[in-house]
Amino acid sequence: MVKGGGSHGGVPAVLICLGALLCANVLIYLYLDSLYQGSNLHEHLYGDCPPGHFRIGAMRNCSPWLQCEAVLKEVRKLKMISQGAVKQVFLSEWKGHKVALSKLSSLDYREDFLHGLEMLKALQSPYVVTLVGFCLDNHAIVTEYQPLGSLLNLNAVLNLEKYSNVNTWQNRFRLAIEYVEIQAFLHNSPVGVRVMCDSNDLGKTLSQYLLTTDFHLVANDLDALPLVDHDANILAKCGPRELLGEFVAPEQLWPHGEELQFTDGLMPGYDEKTDIWKIPDVVRFLLGQVEGSDVVHFHLFDTHAACKNRDPSQRPSAQEVLKVYRTVFAAMIKDSPTPHSRDML
Repeated sequence: MVKGGGSHGGVPAVLICLGALLCANVLIYLYLDSLYQGSNLHEHLYGDCPPGHFRIGAMRNCSPWLQCEAVLKEVRKLKMISQGAVKQVFLSEWKGHKVALSKLSSLDYREDFLHGLEMLKALQSPYVVTLVGFCLDNHAIVTEYQPLGSLLNLNAVLNLEKYSNVNTWQNRFRLAIEYVEIQAFLHNSPVGVRVMCDSNDLGKTLSQYLLTTDFHLVANDLDALPLVDHDANILAKCGPRELLGEFVAPEQLWPHGEELQFTDGLMPGYDEKTDIWKIPDVVRFLLGQVEGSDVVHFHLFDTHAACKNRDPSQRPSAQEVLKVYRTVFAAMIKDSPTPHSRDML
């Protein structure tokens, strides 16, 4: 009886061990799925402040947006870091925090400047640079400063020895996912469908996004985000001038040939699918030439081919592209664990 009892008692023990192993695998899968298939890669990294408030750097509490008096008296300009048609941007200091102070360059672009401010106010989220304050009287906007600069600097930053361990397909693919997350956010924003119009070539597109010190992306320049409302038959046009080149979507090109001179009034509008057309080109830059990036391209081939469909209605939405990206990322991480995979969680 003792022998028989031991035999019957051993079966449940084996089943318990197998069950525990199965549960562990399920938990690991669910954890990965929650990170990469869930809402987004930003949300668990950034805390939210109430509307009209901000927190940057080592601040423990949220503060109200700075108004004119504080912007004029407390924000100290240090040096100019960029200059464009719409604004000049200065590295500045506010109570020990580095901030970016944007000043209107010319009154001719006041409408664009104010539109950018309204978008910053309305779209505050993990996807957009943090608004610190503004002063309409002085045409000034204060935002969080990101020392690594725009996405144009990505390869130069990753080529630095101090960041060599970050230059992997995993981190580059994560940046690509975050880029598509931002597109999905803009196309489903609290203020309607928005199209990223400052994106007529790769360099201009990359300059609209900042690389944070912990290697995440945020949209920064929101001066040209026209509204699309399909129900009201409202479409976008990215400026009154003719667009050229293969980077812009086909529907953004003048459709009437050389026999008819370009006229803005005859140029048809377009929608957010122009942003989808550009995803493969931006992501090709983000993935770079590191080991493993070719495998990522292989897995994304069909999706990118769909993004390049000349018929905008046949292109996937940003949410659909994002779903594929997250699925591929989770599968590749699971199949190709590395010593740094744990750090990415």
